Amino acid sequence: MRAPIAVFWAVSCAALTVAALAVAPQAFAADALTAQYRTSASGATTDQVEPWLKLANSGATTVPLSEVKIRYYFRGETPDVGYRFACSWAVRGCANITGQFGTLTGGSADRYLEVGFTAGAGTLASGQDTGDLQLRFYRTNWGPITQSDDYSFRGETAYSAWHKVTVYRGSTLLWGTPPGGSPPSTTTTSSTPPNPNGPTMFDDFSYSGSSDARISQRGWTIRSGGGGPGVPGAEWDPSRVTFPTVDGSKVLRLDSWNNGTAAKQTEMFHQRKFFEGTYAARVKFSDAPVFGPDGDNVVQTFFTITPLNAPMDPDYGEMDFEYLPNGGWGEPANVLYETTWETYQNEPWVADNIHNEQRISYAGWHDLVIQVGGGRVKYFIDGALVADHGDRYYPETPMSINFNLWFISGGLQGSSAERAYQQDVDYVYFAKDQVLSPAQVRTAVQNYRNAGVEHTDNV
Repeated sequence: MRAPIAVFWAVSCAALTVAALAVAPQAFAADALTAQYRTSASGATTDQVEPWLKLANSGATTVPLSEVKIRYYFRGETPDVGYRFACSWAVRGCANITGQFGTLTGGSADRYLEVGFTAGAGTLASGQDTGDLQLRFYRTNWGPITQSDDYSFRGETAYSAWHKVTVYRGSTLLWGTPPGGSPPSTTTTSSTPPNPNGPTMFDDFSYSGSSDARISQRGWTIRSGGGGPGVPGAEWDPSRVTFPTVDGSKVLRLDSWNNGTAAKQTEMFHQRKFFEGTYAARVKFSDAPVFGPDGDNVVQTFFTITPLNAPMDPDYGEMDFEYLPNGGWGEPANVLYETTWETYQNEPWVADNIHNEQRISYAGWHDLVIQVGGGRVKYFIDGALVADHGDRYYPETPMSINFNLWFISGGLQGSSAERAYQQDVDYVYFAKDQVLSPAQVRTAVQNYRNAGVEHTDNV
């Protein structure tokens, strides 16, 4: 992750090039906004363009930022696979920053990134600036980008006014010199904006058992057979996936067993169709087995994943909550990981991920939320933000939703006595293209339950 900039660069309005200013209509005659620019990716080629911007108001009026657009111009790469915008960090909040792409013809640039603001970004008073907008964009295949011939690119790492980035209020040009060419085509968005009435999936696991036909009809699979992760030779056993009533509500229960050598593990997962939005589940972790000796390195999870099609597959994605009550992977005791993956390979082992962890017990019920939007992946436990990931670790492809309970290879303690660990899940919820707070998730789930809804899915 890139740390926020601690030093802000002052720019004198007296140093601005007068020729860069456009004459505004009378309605905006008192407006004077200046685009200040720097980049954190100054090479001639890059895998992502990183225009960092500020707007400074040297005029006499306070300007609503929701009426302002900033344009950064560039040449498209071939083949044209499209671009994706992300906000890494912003003083006004990345949730209040928008990005979309448009096209031009006949000039020294054929594309532009248009940056806008929601009402939540507020206003810009006279004599103030917006603070950093740390932005980036990249090709959807993460292919190389030659930026040395881009109209708006300048390899400067300190902020200064830059007339090849333009600023508009409405349709009025307030700052900068556009590259020429025909008027912009219809703008196409780079990412789906939040939709308060968008599709959702909710399931409170009101099933009779692992053979209930509604499970597969609703897109779920209870895993069977062999394969990793876990103890070599372990079996994924559907019969150990049950749906008991706990505290008056039906729950999904994963119950995994071993005897020190053989193991039966459990997993239930949904089809691969989930991408940006909000993921949530209420999960009960356990620190001890329900019977038998304790001490195994066991992993209790709520995660999303895209299949790995080849080593270091750039389209791979994974977002994990993983609780290890007895430690493992070098940890001696309780640890809960939040991990966001770019990719990996098995042989030799290479892991390209970023993670946070909490080294305390999480035995009991917990509300887990993952927000995916605006280039950031944010993890919450019981309403508290515990991890904020992004940049190249941001997912690029649809994922499945998964719960599993498994034993780390080499992590079984020596006893041959039988033992079993359990994990319960009260509900799972997904809101497509909506970044919801944990409180909003709780309200949505309670509304379903108040209405007697056990399952819905229009994603």
